[in-house]
Amino acid sequence: MIKVGVVGGTGYTGVELLRLLAQHPEVEIKAITSRGDAGVPVADMFPSLRRRVDLRFVDPQSANLAACDVVFFATPNGIAMQQAADLVAAGVKVIDLAADFRISDIAEWEKWYGMKHACPELVAEAVYGLPEVNRAAIKSARIVANPGCYPTAVQLGFLPLVEAGVIELDGLIADSKSGVSGAGRKAETHILFAESADNFQAYGVAGHRHLPEIRQGLSRFAGAPVGLTFVPHLTTLIRPDLCAPPDAPDSRNSCDALRTSQERCRLAGPFRRALCGRGLCGCHAQGFAPVHALCSLGKHVSHCRSSTARGRRGGGAVGHRQPGQGSGGAGGTKHEHSV
Repeated sequence: MIKVGVVGGTGYTGVELLRLLAQHPEVEIKAITSRGDAGVPVADMFPSLRRRVDLRFVDPQSANLAACDVVFFATPNGIAMQQAADLVAAGVKVIDLAADFRISDIAEWEKWYGMKHACPELVAEAVYGLPEVNRAAIKSARIVANPGCYPTAVQLGFLPLVEAGVIELDGLIADSKSGVSGAGRKAETHILFAESADNFQAYGVAGHRHLPEIRQGLSRFAGAPVGLTFVPHLTTLIRPDLCAPPDAPDSRNSCDALRTSQERCRLAGPFRRALCGRGLCGCHAQGFAPVHALCSLGKHVSHCRSSTARGRRGGGAVGHRQPGQGSGGAGGTKHEHSV
């Protein structure tokens, strides 16, 4: 059995992680930490886990995480980097669901997340946990940096077209929509029902901290710099992300060729499905973990639209940020995603 510890089990990411781990036949959950809810039975906080998780939350200081094989951090940004070095030294595999190890340029990370990195020496070793790209490396990694929610959806829409060479890399646009769970499980005025219902708004237009993560992934895959405009929007949905980035392909490409690039790309895997001949909506991705991709070509312009729909808590991550904690980063707004 794989002995697993979960640091920060009370947020949306934490409970979704526990749901998945509880169903895994080869996993034994050894500890679930929470400073504020230590001693509370997990199933009392999350009744959906009754008869699946019989543990109580424990204080992080009393949890013997070094005895685990794998430790997940479902915590605010800046927590995993403070504990990862000791765990790795003890032979524990670390999977960070926040953003501490996603961006390889330390100065860039510190600019967007507004804090000094606690263990920059481990960033270069961390494997970016997008299985469609890094499946083999993830298996042997000591540190896995789980991708963010928007970066997962945007990259899986663009990467097949980048691989096929059918789009121009200097003018990519990601027009993305997210449900309110992206802000994390906390009470804040702008995500109250009365504030967010019947509403639709852009945020982070001047700069969102998922931008450098998306740009890094696309540039690495393309082997060249990528120009990207990324604009996220808050919707009144709960879980899904829907990204509809209009690309700029060579005008000689047909719609069939663009769809073929989605279907035949080497990124295909159990969590990514290509759809053709139909529209795309957020409900397509509800449930477990698939990201659905759709590619179409405008009838009168030489642009294609590569859309992705992702069930929020099934791929990428939505965070657990403490109430009152600032979003940090350049150009942040009230509804900055937690991870």
